[in-house]
Amino acid sequence: MLYYLLQYLEATYQPPGFQVFRFITVRAVLAALTALALSLFVGRRIIRWLQRKQLGEHVRNDMPVSHAHKAGTPTMGGLIILLSLLTSVLLWGAIAEVYVWLALLATAWMGAFGLADDYIKTILRDKRGLAPRVKLIGQVSLGLIVGSVLYFHPQFAEIHTITYVPFLKDKVFDYYFFGDGLPVDIGWVVYLPVAVFIVTAVSNAVNITDGLDGLAAGTTAFVAGGLMVFAYISGNAILADFLNDLYLPGVGELAVFAAAMAAACLGFLWYNGYPAQVFMGDTGALALGAAVGTLALMVKKELLLPLLGAVYFVEALSVIIQTTYFKYTRWRTGTGRRVFRVAPLHHHFEAMGLHESKIVIRFWIVTALTVLATLLTLRIR
Repeated sequence: MLYYLLQYLEATYQPPGFQVFRFITVRAVLAALTALALSLFVGRRIIRWLQRKQLGEHVRNDMPVSHAHKAGTPTMGGLIILLSLLTSVLLWGAIAEVYVWLALLATAWMGAFGLADDYIKTILRDKRGLAPRVKLIGQVSLGLIVGSVLYFHPQFAEIHTITYVPFLKDKVFDYYFFGDGLPVDIGWVVYLPVAVFIVTAVSNAVNITDGLDGLAAGTTAFVAGGLMVFAYISGNAILADFLNDLYLPGVGELAVFAAAMAAACLGFLWYNGYPAQVFMGDTGALALGAAVGTLALMVKKELLLPLLGAVYFVEALSVIIQTTYFKYTRWRTGTGRRVFRVAPLHHHFEAMGLHESKIVIRFWIVTALTVLATLLTLRIR
C-alpha cells in the first residue's frame, strides 16, 4: 500500500528521488529490512504475551531423545513471522499483482490452519490438535485455489501449463499428450493435482523439519533467498533471455515477497536459535511451507524443489521410509523394525549423540549448498 502511495506522489508532485521506488530491487531490500525490524520489535512482545498466557510447548516423553528441557517454551511464535512478513509485503509489494496476492493468500490460509492447531493444543490443552483430515482439507483446498488461478487466470493464458526443465537448453514441460498426431490440452486435469500435491507436500515437509531450535526458520531463509533470485530473473526479460529462463511478466514482484520471507525467518531466529525462547509451531511451519510451494509453482521451478528444499525432502522421506518399513516388517514378521533410530532424520542424528545446534548448523550448510546448486542449473544447460 505504501508502494502505491509513493507511486501516486511521484506521478502527482514528482518529488526528486521517488523514482527509485519503482525498482524491485530497492523495494525487496526495504521489505527485507522492514520484516527484520518488525520481527525483532514484535517478537519480544509476543513472547512475553505467550508466557503470560502460559502457552507453552507440550513435549512427548516417548522419544529416544529427551526434549524435556523444552517443556513450557512458548509456542505459536509463527505469529511473529506472519505479522512481519505480511505487513512488510503489504507496505512494499505491488499487492494488486496476481502473483503477490496469491502468495499472501497462501501464507495466510495455512497460517490460519496452523494457528487453529496451536490454539487447540495450547489453549484448549488437547494434545491431538487439529484433526489431520482438517489440515489436509486446508492444504488440498489451497492447492486447488493456487492451481486454478495459475491455470485459468487470463494473465497466464500463454504459460499456465509450462514449467522449467533443468539441465536441458530450450526445454520446457507442458501438460499435453498427443492424440492422432495432434497435441491435446489436458492441462487442468493434470496441473491441478500437481499443484495440490506440491502445496500439500511442501507444507507438511516444512512442518516435519520444524523439530529443532532454528532448523525450519534457518532452512527456509536460505530457500526463500533462492526463490527471490529465481523470481527476479524470471521477471526480467533481459536476464531471462540471457540465462535461457522462462520470462514471466510480473513475477518479479515475488522477489519482494521472498526477500521479506527470508528476513522474517532471520528475525525469528533471533529468538528461536538455540536455546529457543519460542517455537514457531504449526502457525509458522504450515504457512512457510505453503508459501514455498506456492512460490515454486508461480516461478515455474517445481522440478527443482527436491534440490532447492533438499533438507525438507530428506526429512519427509525419512519419515515415509521409517513408517513404511516398520509396517512392512511388522506384517511380514510380526515385529516392526526401523531403518533410523528415530524419524525424522534430525532426531536420528540426535539419538546418535550429536548436539542439536551442531545438527542445525550442518543442515543450514547443506541447504546453502543446495540452493547455490539450484541457482547454477540456470547456467548448466
